[in-house]
Amino acid sequence: MTKYRLYIDEVGNADLESSNNPNERYLSLTGVIIDLNYVQKDIHPELEALKERYFDSHPDDPVVLHRKEVMNRKYPFAALRDPKIEREFNTDLLTLLGQWNYTVVTVTLDKLEHKNRYSVWRFHPYHYCLHVLLERYVSFLEQVSSVGDVMSESRGANEDRKLKSSFEKFFDHGTDYLDVNRLQACLSSRQLKVKQKSNNIAGLQLADLLAHPSFKSALASHQNAKQPANFGGQIAQILLRSKYFRSRAGKIEGWGKKWLS
Repeated sequence: MTKYRLYIDEVGNADLESSNNPNERYLSLTGVIIDLNYVQKDIHPELEALKERYFDSHPDDPVVLHRKEVMNRKYPFAALRDPKIEREFNTDLLTLLGQWNYTVVTVTLDKLEHKNRYSVWRFHPYHYCLHVLLERYVSFLEQVSSVGDVMSESRGANEDRKLKSSFEKFFDHGTDYLDVNRLQACLSSRQLKVKQKSNNIAGLQLADLLAHPSFKSALASHQNAKQPANFGGQIAQILLRSKYFRSRAGKIEGWGKKWLS
């Protein structure tokens, strides 16, 4: 049986008290679902070849892709300060993002709306988004009749402990919308795997590259605005064409993209 892994990255923070700041109003979690054999045989070696080609990455000292550092052309991505090299890198990256087989789910929480709406009940914003994301992951696994586990980027020792505990409660009890028996039939582990991005994990790097463009696309859709026309917008168009999780009828909203308030 094929085994999948859900790799998770975030945009924004979980602090409700910062929600009045327009720059910190939203929390978005993006999960990238990939066949583990496919990660090993295709995505990892092709991603390493891309990094070697442009950034002199070496197995003993691998370059780890961080979207912000790539966009800011900071070391070790200084080669992108050359417009020609940047265009070539962008083209190669977009080609890979379009060719690779993976499925994306993005859950976005309007923290300000959530704070104003619920004066008593307030689920921890990150854990709330995580549970909704995991519900869709289970739906995906049911669609493909497979099992899978979950890996998230480390957020610090204290936050990691809370996150692992939240995941275990999800596994043990399910949610109002997901029966625990359905859940446990799909998830292969009660333990959430938490890793540093410095571990050079291809799935976490892919999630890092996709999370911000996917959030911006979700925000544009929610606001009935045009999709971004920048490089992130080009990534979002790839997701919209073929990568977002869909219902059996082909619907993205509520499946591959979920808006919470």
